[in-house]
Amino acid sequence: MLRDTYPFYLANRAEQPNIDLEVTNKYTGDVATRVSLANSEHIDRGIAAAVEAAEPMAQMAPYERQDVLNHCVMRFTERFEELALALCIEAGKPIKDARGEVSRLIDTFRIAAEESVRIGGEVLNLVIAPRARGYRGMYKRVPIGPCSFISPFNFPLNLAAHKIAPAIAAGCPFVMKPASRTPIGALLIGEVLAETNLPAGSFSILPCSRDGADLFTVDDRLKLLSFTGSPDVGWNLKAKAGKKPVVLELGGNAAVVVDADTDLEDAVERIIFGAFYQSGQSCIGVQRIMVHQEIYDEFKSRFIEATNALVSGDPLNENTFIGPMIAESEAKRLQEWIHEAVDEGAQVLSGGTRDGAMLDATVLENVPDNAVINRKEAFGPVAVLSEFTDFDDALASINDSDFGLQAGIFTRDLYKMNRAWDTLEVGGVVIGDVPSWRVDNMPYGGVKDSGLGREGVKFAIEDMTELRLLVIRTP
Repeated sequence: MLRDTYPFYLANRAEQPNIDLEVTNKYTGDVATRVSLANSEHIDRGIAAAVEAAEPMAQMAPYERQDVLNHCVMRFTERFEELALALCIEAGKPIKDARGEVSRLIDTFRIAAEESVRIGGEVLNLVIAPRARGYRGMYKRVPIGPCSFISPFNFPLNLAAHKIAPAIAAGCPFVMKPASRTPIGALLIGEVLAETNLPAGSFSILPCSRDGADLFTVDDRLKLLSFTGSPDVGWNLKAKAGKKPVVLELGGNAAVVVDADTDLEDAVERIIFGAFYQSGQSCIGVQRIMVHQEIYDEFKSRFIEATNALVSGDPLNENTFIGPMIAESEAKRLQEWIHEAVDEGAQVLSGGTRDGAMLDATVLENVPDNAVINRKEAFGPVAVLSEFTDFDDALASINDSDFGLQAGIFTRDLYKMNRAWDTLEVGGVVIGDVPSWRVDNMPYGGVKDSGLGREGVKFAIEDMTELRLLVIRTP
C-alpha cells in the first residue's frame, strides 16, 4: 500500500516541510496518504536551482545522460508492482490499466535513453551562389535551458515521463508541477532520479495549489513551458507565458469511423477498449462512433452487448474494467451532459447511472449535433453512436469539431485511407484501430483546440533544444 507520507523533491533532494496535501483513494474516497505541498518560495528555489544546473546539465556527456535514463528503466522495472498499485489507488485506474501505464513509463525512459546518444546535427551545403564559395556550414542541437512542466491527473506516470525523460536526454534541468489529485507517480519518479548522479539542482518535483503555480508559467528564467491538461487552462497559461515557447497537449472528442467492409468482431473489441479503458479518462478516448448504415444495426447490437458485459467496481480487482472517475464532481458533470442530451432527443442504449464517482459505461444514439456531449470533451465512460452513408460526409463530421487530436478509421479501402489522411484536421490518423492507440516514440499532439507542438520522445527533444549554426570560411 502507499506510505503514510511523501516528500516533494527540491533541487534533487527530498524535503518534507509539511504534509498538507491529502491524496485520496479514488474508489473509497478515504485519505490514502499525505504529501508535502510546495509554496511560492519553494518553487522560486527550484527555478533558481535549475538555472544553476543548466550549464552542468548541458556539459553532461550523452552517455552519462543515457546512464541516468537506463538506471530509471532498471529501477522502474524492479518496482513495477509498487508503481502500479500506487497508480491504482491515487488515480482509481483499474489495476490492469495501471500495469499497462507502468510498462509505458518504462518504454518512455528506454526510448529516451536510446535517443540521448542520437542528438546530432547536419552538414550544410552553403555553396548555392558564387559568393558562398569557400564556405561550409553545419549545425548542432543544444539544450534550451531550464524547463517548466505541468502534468495531468489521468496518466500520472507516463505523461510526467513524456516531459522528464526527454529533458534528461536533451540536457535540460526542469521543475515540474504534478496534478494535485495524483502527485504520487511523479514523486516516485523523483525518488528514483534522486538515486542518480544528475547535477545538483537539475530537477524539482513540487506539488502545489493551482493558485500557487504562477511561477511555473510566468517566470522568465524558464525557457520552455510544457503543459498537459484542459484546453481552458492550457490556452490561459500560453497567454501568460511571455516569450518562452509553449507546448500544449490538450483535449479532444475523438471520433472513429467504421466502414461497411469492417470486421465487426475486431472493431467492436477495439472500440470497447478505446471508449472505456481507464473509465474513458483519456484525451484520445473514443467519444464519437460513426458506423456505415449497412452494418449499423449489427454493430450496435454487438457493441451494446459488449458494453453491458464490462465489469465495474474496485480498481484493485483484477476483473474490473470500469473504475471510478477522478472525482464525484466529474461524474456528476458527465451525467448532467447525458441527461441534457436525453432532454434534447437522445436515447440511452446502455448505462447512464451513477453511484458517487462511479459512472456506468454509457452508450447514446440520436444525439443532436450541437449537444454538449458531442461538442465538448466528455473525459469519461460515454460514447455516442451515429450512422453514415457517405464516407466523405463522415470525414466532414470528424472535422466539424473544435478539437483535432487523433481519429480512427476502420476500412480496408486504400483510397479511403489516403483520403482520410489528406482530409482530417487532426494530429494523427489511425487506420484499422481506435484513436486511443499510442506508442511512446511516435509524434503525438493535436491541432485547433487540442494544442500546440508534439510529444513523443524524439519530438519533445526537438522542442527542448535549439539549433546552433557554425559557418567556416576557407580563405
